[in-house]
Amino acid sequence: MAKLLVVDDDPSLRRLIRIELGDSYEVIDSGEPEQGLALALEHRPDAILVDLRMPKYSGYELVQTYTTFSQTQNIPVLIVSGEAGSQTKEHCKKLGAVAYFEKPIDFDALRACLAQIVKERNRHVPRSEVRVRLNILLKLRGLDSGGNAVEETATTENVSVSGFLCNSIADFPACSTIDVYMSGYKDAHVGKAQVVQVEAKEGTRHYVCRFLEKPHEWVLQ
Repeated sequence: MAKLLVVDDDPSLRRLIRIELGDSYEVIDSGEPEQGLALALEHRPDAILVDLRMPKYSGYELVQTYTTFSQTQNIPVLIVSGEAGSQTKEHCKKLGAVAYFEKPIDFDALRACLAQIVKERNRHVPRSEVRVRLNILLKLRGLDSGGNAVEETATTENVSVSGFLCNSIADFPACSTIDVYMSGYKDAHVGKAQVVQVEAKEGTRHYVCRFLEKPHEWVLQ
């Protein structure tokens, strides 16, 4: 059973999440944000839900800790908050959160999002698969977070048989599907990839991508 870590100081909300999601997930919860990192390291959850406003502690700081610390940066972080507004959501996106749910929670939407996250995490490349540090110029085509068709260049940091880590200014949302091209003569189409995780830093975004279809030759076989 997939694991879900919930950090929120509201005990009634934590109880509700257990009731709504307990049949599908092992829910670990805490009202003490100071314990948030330790719990993530201990339980290695498949996703983390974080409230933004908690006494004596900022949820923003906790989100930033999760998305930058090497041992937790690949765990998707979702915001569950009573705060609304585009600026708050954009700030959370820049910190690396993959989704934002306002209270009261739309549990149908949350279930769908979590199901997609767990599905993609289960497709992750095994640790035994070789990753090679290699800078390759790619072109990525897909829909941005506003639903607009975009094409942007990207440079890989490392590659494997099944995917790659790259940097780009593109704004592709987590769980979206993109077309991947080798940038250069005729821009050879490599295949389709899933955006497994997005992390925003200093005006650019770091993407973890896994191939869904790879009909053409990739740099590793």
